[in-house]
Amino acid sequence: MYESYYGLSGKPFSLRPDPHFFFGSKGHARAMAYLEYGLSQGEGFIVVTGEIGAGKTMLVRTLFRQIDSAELVVAHIVNTHLNSDDTLKMVLAGFGLGSDDGASKPTMLARLERFLQDCGTQGKRALLVIDEAQNLTPRVVEELRMLSNFQTDDKSLLQTFLLGQPEFRVTLHRPDMHQLRQRVIATYHLGPIDEAETRAYVEHRLATVGWRAETLSFTAGAHAAIYAYSGGIPRKTNHLCDRLLLMGFLEEIRHFTEAEVQLVVRDIEQEAGPVIAPGQTGAAATAAHANANVDTDEGDGLLFANQYPPMLDERILKLEKALSSVLSVLRKIVRAPANLPIDHLE
Repeated sequence: MYESYYGLSGKPFSLRPDPHFFFGSKGHARAMAYLEYGLSQGEGFIVVTGEIGAGKTMLVRTLFRQIDSAELVVAHIVNTHLNSDDTLKMVLAGFGLGSDDGASKPTMLARLERFLQDCGTQGKRALLVIDEAQNLTPRVVEELRMLSNFQTDDKSLLQTFLLGQPEFRVTLHRPDMHQLRQRVIATYHLGPIDEAETRAYVEHRLATVGWRAETLSFTAGAHAAIYAYSGGIPRKTNHLCDRLLLMGFLEEIRHFTEAEVQLVVRDIEQEAGPVIAPGQTGAAATAAHANANVDTDEGDGLLFANQYPPMLDERILKLEKALSSVLSVLRKIVRAPANLPIDHLE
Protein backbone atom coordinates (compact mmCIF):
# COMPACT_ATOMS: atom_id res chain seq x y z
CA MET A 1 0.00 0.00 0.00
CA TYR A 2 2.78 2.42 0.95
CA GLU A 3 5.33 1.28 -1.64
CA SER A 4 4.46 3.82 -4.33
CA TYR A 5 4.28 6.68 -1.81
CA TYR A 6 7.88 6.05 -0.76
CA GLY A 7 9.09 5.15 -4.25
CA LEU A 8 9.78 1.50 -3.37
CA SER A 9 9.63 -1.33 -5.89
CA GLY A 10 8.20 -3.81 -3.39
CA LYS A 11 7.22 -4.39 0.21
CA PRO A 12 10.42 -4.28 2.30
CA PHE A 13 9.15 -5.69 5.57
CA SER A 14 7.06 -8.74 4.72
CA LEU A 15 6.73 -11.28 7.52
CA ARG A 16 7.21 -14.10 5.00
CA PRO A 17 10.86 -15.29 4.83
CA ASP A 18 12.17 -14.17 1.43
CA PRO A 19 15.80 -15.04 0.55
CA HIS A 20 15.87 -11.94 -1.66
CA PHE A 21 16.14 -9.91 1.57
CA PHE A 22 18.72 -12.09 3.36
CA PHE A 23 20.90 -9.98 5.64
CA GLY A 24 24.25 -11.47 6.62
CA SER A 25 24.66 -10.28 10.19
CA LYS A 26 27.57 -11.72 12.16
CA GLY A 27 25.33 -14.39 13.64
CA HIS A 28 23.50 -15.22 10.43
CA ALA A 29 26.73 -15.39 8.45
CA ARG A 30 28.20 -17.80 10.98
CA ALA A 31 25.06 -19.94 11.03
CA MET A 32 25.12 -20.03 7.22
CA ALA A 33 28.75 -21.13 7.36
CA TYR A 34 27.75 -24.03 9.64
CA LEU A 35 24.99 -25.07 7.25
CA GLU A 36 27.33 -24.89 4.27
CA TYR A 37 29.98 -26.86 6.16
CA GLY A 38 27.47 -29.53 7.08
CA LEU A 39 26.24 -29.69 3.52
CA SER A 40 29.79 -30.21 2.29
CA GLN A 41 30.22 -33.15 4.69
CA GLY A 42 27.17 -34.94 3.33
CA GLU A 43 26.38 -36.84 6.52
CA GLY A 44 25.14 -36.59 10.08
CA PHE A 45 22.98 -33.91 11.67
CA ILE A 46 23.32 -30.13 11.71
CA VAL A 47 21.41 -28.38 14.51
CA VAL A 48 20.53 -24.66 14.43
CA THR A 49 18.43 -23.18 17.23
CA GLY A 50 17.15 -19.65 17.76
CA GLU A 51 14.31 -17.60 19.16
CA ILE A 52 11.02 -17.21 17.31
CA GLY A 53 11.56 -14.84 14.40
CA ALA A 54 15.38 -14.95 14.62
CA GLY A 55 15.70 -15.99 10.97
CA LYS A 56 16.17 -19.79 10.98
CA THR A 57 13.77 -20.42 8.10
CA MET A 58 15.27 -17.51 6.16
CA LEU A 59 18.68 -19.18 6.51
CA VAL A 60 17.45 -22.45 5.06
CA ARG A 61 15.56 -20.84 2.19
CA THR A 62 18.62 -18.80 1.34
CA LEU A 63 20.72 -21.96 1.38
CA PHE A 64 18.20 -23.66 -0.91
CA ARG A 65 18.74 -20.92 -3.49
CA GLN A 66 22.43 -21.80 -3.56
CA ILE A 67 21.87 -25.52 -4.01
CA ASP A 68 22.20 -27.14 -7.40
CA SER A 69 18.98 -29.12 -7.75
CA ALA A 70 20.80 -31.50 -10.08
CA GLU A 71 22.99 -32.64 -7.21
CA LEU A 72 20.73 -32.46 -4.16
CA VAL A 73 17.17 -33.59 -3.43
CA VAL A 74 15.62 -31.71 -0.48
CA ALA A 75 12.60 -32.50 1.70
CA HIS A 76 11.51 -29.65 4.00
CA ILE A 77 9.13 -30.53 6.84
CA VAL A 78 7.52 -27.78 8.90
CA ASN A 79 4.61 -29.63 10.56
CA THR A 80 6.24 -31.41 13.50
CA HIS A 81 3.27 -32.08 15.79
CA LEU A 82 3.29 -35.70 14.64
CA ASN A 83 3.97 -39.17 15.97
CA SER A 84 6.78 -41.33 14.62
CA ASP A 85 4.66 -43.08 11.96
CA ASP A 86 3.16 -39.82 10.70
CA THR A 87 6.64 -38.29 10.58
CA LEU A 88 7.80 -41.11 8.33
CA LYS A 89 4.86 -40.43 6.04
CA MET A 90 5.77 -36.75 5.95
CA VAL A 91 9.36 -37.63 5.02
CA LEU A 92 8.09 -39.78 2.15
CA ALA A 93 5.77 -37.02 0.99
CA GLY A 94 8.55 -34.44 1.30
CA PHE A 95 10.66 -36.44 -1.14
CA GLY A 96 7.70 -36.72 -3.50
CA LEU A 97 7.11 -40.41 -2.86
CA GLY A 98 3.58 -40.14 -1.51
CA SER A 99 2.38 -42.52 1.13
CA ASP A 100 -0.30 -45.15 1.24
CA ASP A 101 -2.21 -44.77 4.50
CA GLY A 102 -2.53 -48.53 4.65
CA ALA A 103 1.16 -49.25 4.14
CA SER A 104 3.02 -50.79 7.03
CA LYS A 105 6.04 -49.12 8.55
CA PRO A 106 8.48 -51.70 7.10
CA THR A 107 6.97 -51.08 3.66
CA MET A 108 7.40 -47.31 3.97
CA LEU A 109 10.97 -47.69 5.19
CA ALA A 110 11.79 -50.00 2.27
CA ARG A 111 10.31 -47.46 -0.16
CA LEU A 112 12.42 -44.70 1.35
CA GLU A 113 15.57 -46.81 1.23
CA ARG A 114 15.06 -47.64 -2.45
CA PHE A 115 14.59 -43.93 -3.19
CA LEU A 116 17.77 -42.98 -1.34
CA GLN A 117 19.72 -45.71 -3.11
CA ASP A 118 18.42 -44.51 -6.47
CA CYS A 119 19.55 -40.96 -5.58
CA GLY A 120 23.02 -42.29 -4.80
CA THR A 121 23.15 -44.20 -8.07
CA GLN A 122 22.25 -41.00 -9.96
CA GLY A 123 24.98 -39.05 -8.18
CA LYS A 124 22.50 -37.12 -6.05
CA ARG A 125 22.34 -36.59 -2.30
CA ALA A 126 19.23 -36.44 -0.12
CA LEU A 127 18.80 -33.72 2.48
CA LEU A 128 16.03 -33.72 5.08
CA VAL A 129 15.28 -30.37 6.74
CA ILE A 130 13.09 -30.41 9.84
CA ASP A 131 11.76 -27.02 10.92
CA GLU A 132 10.19 -26.37 14.34
CA ALA A 133 12.23 -29.25 15.78
CA GLN A 134 11.32 -28.20 19.34
CA ASN A 135 7.94 -29.87 18.81
CA LEU A 136 9.47 -33.27 18.14
CA THR A 137 9.03 -35.89 20.83
CA PRO A 138 12.09 -37.92 21.90
CA ARG A 139 10.59 -40.93 20.13
CA VAL A 140 10.32 -39.03 16.85
CA VAL A 141 13.88 -37.71 17.22
CA GLU A 142 15.06 -41.28 17.68
CA GLU A 143 13.13 -42.29 14.55
CA LEU A 144 14.96 -39.60 12.60
CA ARG A 145 18.27 -40.85 13.95
CA MET A 146 17.43 -44.33 12.73
CA LEU A 147 16.85 -42.97 9.21
CA SER A 148 20.47 -41.84 9.18
CA ASN A 149 21.44 -45.53 9.18
CA PHE A 150 20.63 -45.67 5.47
CA GLN A 151 24.08 -45.73 3.92
CA THR A 152 26.37 -47.55 1.54
CA ASP A 153 29.86 -48.83 2.28
CA ASP A 154 31.42 -45.45 1.55
CA LYS A 155 28.78 -42.76 2.16
CA SER A 156 25.62 -41.79 3.99
CA LEU A 157 22.43 -41.72 1.91
CA LEU A 158 20.60 -39.13 4.04
CA GLN A 159 21.65 -36.00 5.84
CA THR A 160 19.40 -34.06 8.24
CA PHE A 161 19.19 -30.42 9.35
CA LEU A 162 17.25 -29.78 12.56
CA LEU A 163 16.03 -26.20 13.10
CA GLY A 164 14.19 -25.24 16.24
CA GLN A 165 13.62 -22.93 19.16
CA PRO A 166 15.97 -23.06 22.18
CA GLU A 167 13.79 -25.69 23.88
CA PHE A 168 15.08 -28.25 21.39
CA ARG A 169 18.47 -28.08 23.07
CA VAL A 170 16.84 -29.57 26.16
CA THR A 171 15.67 -32.55 24.11
CA LEU A 172 19.07 -32.85 22.46
CA HIS A 173 20.83 -33.07 25.83
CA ARG A 174 18.58 -35.71 27.33
CA PRO A 175 20.55 -38.73 28.59
CA ASP A 176 18.79 -41.01 26.09
CA MET A 177 19.83 -38.79 23.15
CA HIS A 178 23.55 -39.63 23.36
CA GLN A 179 23.46 -41.64 20.12
CA LEU A 180 21.98 -38.67 18.27
CA ARG A 181 24.55 -36.28 19.77
CA GLN A 182 27.32 -38.52 18.44
CA ARG A 183 25.99 -37.91 14.92
CA VAL A 184 25.66 -34.13 15.25
CA ILE A 185 28.61 -32.72 13.30
CA ALA A 186 27.80 -29.03 13.96
CA THR A 187 25.42 -27.03 16.15
CA TYR A 188 24.80 -23.28 16.38
CA HIS A 189 22.47 -21.01 18.32
CA LEU A 190 21.23 -18.01 16.36
CA GLY A 191 20.80 -15.09 18.74
CA PRO A 192 19.34 -11.61 18.18
CA ILE A 193 21.31 -9.04 16.22
CA ASP A 194 22.76 -6.00 17.99
CA GLU A 195 21.60 -2.39 17.72
CA ALA A 196 24.03 -1.37 14.97
CA GLU A 197 23.12 -4.43 12.92
CA THR A 198 19.41 -3.77 13.44
CA ARG A 199 19.83 -0.36 11.83
CA ALA A 200 21.87 -1.91 9.01
CA TYR A 201 19.18 -4.61 8.65
CA VAL A 202 16.41 -2.02 8.23
CA GLU A 203 18.42 -0.05 5.69
CA HIS A 204 19.39 -3.23 3.82
CA ARG A 205 15.79 -4.28 3.37
CA LEU A 206 14.82 -0.81 2.22
CA ALA A 207 17.76 -0.60 -0.18
CA THR A 208 16.76 -3.96 -1.67
CA VAL A 209 13.54 -2.35 -2.95
CA GLY A 210 15.08 0.89 -4.20
CA TRP A 211 15.03 3.10 -1.09
CA ARG A 212 16.16 6.72 -1.50
CA ALA A 213 16.98 8.77 1.61
CA GLU A 214 15.27 11.89 0.25
CA THR A 215 11.89 10.13 0.20
CA LEU A 216 12.18 8.23 3.48
CA SER A 217 14.48 8.70 6.48
CA PHE A 218 14.86 7.73 10.14
CA THR A 219 16.60 9.65 12.91
CA ALA A 220 19.08 7.94 15.21
CA GLY A 221 16.40 8.05 17.90
CA ALA A 222 13.95 6.27 15.63
CA HIS A 223 16.45 3.48 15.00
CA ALA A 224 17.14 3.20 18.73
CA ALA A 225 13.39 2.90 19.43
CA ILE A 226 13.02 0.22 16.75
CA TYR A 227 15.77 -1.81 18.40
CA ALA A 228 14.35 -1.24 21.89
CA TYR A 229 11.05 -2.78 20.79
CA SER A 230 12.38 -5.62 18.63
CA GLY A 231 15.31 -6.65 20.78
CA GLY A 232 17.19 -7.48 17.59
CA ILE A 233 14.67 -10.09 16.43
CA PRO A 234 14.23 -9.67 12.65
CA ARG A 235 10.56 -10.67 12.55
CA LYS A 236 9.62 -8.16 15.25
CA THR A 237 11.64 -5.52 13.43
CA ASN A 238 9.75 -6.28 10.22
CA HIS A 239 6.39 -6.11 11.94
CA LEU A 240 7.13 -2.75 13.55
CA CYS A 241 8.65 -1.17 10.43
CA ASP A 242 5.78 -2.35 8.24
CA ARG A 243 3.28 -0.73 10.60
CA LEU A 244 5.46 2.38 10.82
CA LEU A 245 5.53 2.90 7.05
CA LEU A 246 1.80 2.25 6.81
CA MET A 247 1.16 4.98 9.38
CA GLY A 248 3.59 7.25 7.53
CA PHE A 249 1.70 6.72 4.29
CA LEU A 250 -1.65 7.49 5.90
CA GLU A 251 -0.30 10.54 7.77
CA GLU A 252 2.01 11.67 4.93
CA ILE A 253 5.18 11.31 7.01
CA ARG A 254 8.52 10.84 5.27
CA HIS A 255 10.89 11.64 8.13
CA PHE A 256 10.50 9.38 11.18
CA THR A 257 11.63 10.24 14.68
CA GLU A 258 11.50 8.38 17.96
CA ALA A 259 8.05 9.85 18.62
CA GLU A 260 6.45 8.17 15.58
CA VAL A 261 8.07 4.84 16.45
CA GLN A 262 6.82 5.01 20.04
CA LEU A 263 3.31 5.82 18.80
CA VAL A 264 3.23 2.68 16.64
CA VAL A 265 4.76 0.58 19.44
CA ARG A 266 1.96 1.68 21.77
CA ASP A 267 -0.63 0.72 19.17
CA ILE A 268 0.93 -2.73 18.76
CA GLU A 269 1.15 -3.32 22.49
CA GLN A 270 -2.45 -2.29 22.97
CA GLU A 271 -3.59 -4.68 20.24
CA ALA A 272 -1.67 -7.51 21.90
CA GLY A 273 -2.96 -6.65 25.37
CA PRO A 274 -4.10 -9.21 27.94
CA VAL A 275 -7.20 -11.26 27.20
CA ILE A 276 -9.35 -11.41 30.33
CA ALA A 277 -12.16 -13.91 30.33
CA PRO A 278 -15.69 -12.70 31.17
CA GLY A 279 -16.06 -12.46 34.92
CA GLN A 280 -12.31 -12.76 35.54
CA THR A 281 -11.37 -10.50 38.44
CA GLY A 282 -8.92 -10.22 41.29
CA ALA A 283 -5.70 -12.23 41.14
CA ALA A 284 -6.58 -13.89 37.81
CA ALA A 285 -7.09 -10.55 36.08
CA THR A 286 -3.91 -9.16 37.66
CA ALA A 287 -1.98 -12.18 36.39
CA ALA A 288 -3.35 -11.63 32.90
CA HIS A 289 -2.13 -8.03 32.96
CA ALA A 290 1.25 -9.10 34.33
CA ASN A 291 1.69 -11.70 31.60
CA ALA A 292 1.13 -8.99 29.01
CA ASN A 293 4.22 -7.16 30.24
CA VAL A 294 6.70 -9.99 29.62
CA ASP A 295 8.68 -10.38 26.38
CA THR A 296 6.08 -10.88 23.67
CA ASP A 297 8.40 -12.56 21.14
CA GLU A 298 6.64 -15.89 21.39
CA GLY A 299 3.24 -14.21 21.26
CA ASP A 300 4.26 -12.35 18.15
CA GLY A 301 5.19 -15.62 16.52
CA LEU A 302 1.79 -17.09 17.29
CA LEU A 303 -0.10 -13.98 16.23
CA PHE A 304 1.79 -13.13 13.08
CA ALA A 305 3.63 -16.23 11.82
CA ASN A 306 0.64 -17.35 9.78
CA GLN A 307 -1.08 -14.00 9.33
CA TYR A 308 -0.47 -13.96 5.60
CA PRO A 309 -0.61 -17.50 4.15
CA PRO A 310 1.14 -17.69 0.76
CA MET A 311 -2.13 -18.42 -1.07
CA LEU A 312 -3.51 -15.05 0.06
CA ASP A 313 -0.51 -12.93 -0.90
CA GLU A 314 -1.84 -12.03 -4.35
CA ARG A 315 -5.27 -11.09 -3.03
CA ILE A 316 -3.76 -8.94 -0.29
CA LEU A 317 -1.56 -7.11 -2.78
CA LYS A 318 -4.54 -6.41 -5.06
CA LEU A 319 -6.53 -5.10 -2.09
CA GLU A 320 -3.65 -2.86 -1.02
CA LYS A 321 -3.35 -1.39 -4.52
CA ALA A 322 -7.10 -0.73 -4.64
CA LEU A 323 -7.06 0.99 -1.24
CA SER A 324 -4.04 3.03 -2.31
CA SER A 325 -5.92 4.28 -5.37
CA VAL A 326 -8.98 5.18 -3.30
CA LEU A 327 -6.90 7.08 -0.75
CA SER A 328 -5.12 8.97 -3.53
CA VAL A 329 -8.43 10.11 -5.01
CA LEU A 330 -9.72 11.12 -1.57
CA ARG A 331 -6.64 13.26 -0.98
CA LYS A 332 -7.20 15.05 -4.29
CA ILE A 333 -10.83 15.70 -3.41
CA VAL A 334 -9.89 17.16 -0.03
CA ARG A 335 -7.23 19.41 -1.53
CA ALA A 336 -9.23 20.52 -4.59
CA PRO A 337 -10.87 23.98 -4.69
CA ALA A 338 -14.59 23.84 -3.97
CA ASN A 339 -15.53 24.95 -7.52
CA LEU A 340 -13.33 22.41 -9.32
CA PRO A 341 -15.38 19.78 -11.21
CA ILE A 342 -14.94 16.23 -9.93
CA ASP A 343 -13.93 14.91 -13.37
CA HIS A 344 -10.78 17.12 -13.18
CA LEU A 345 -9.56 14.94 -10.33
CA GLU A 346 -9.14 11.80 -12.40
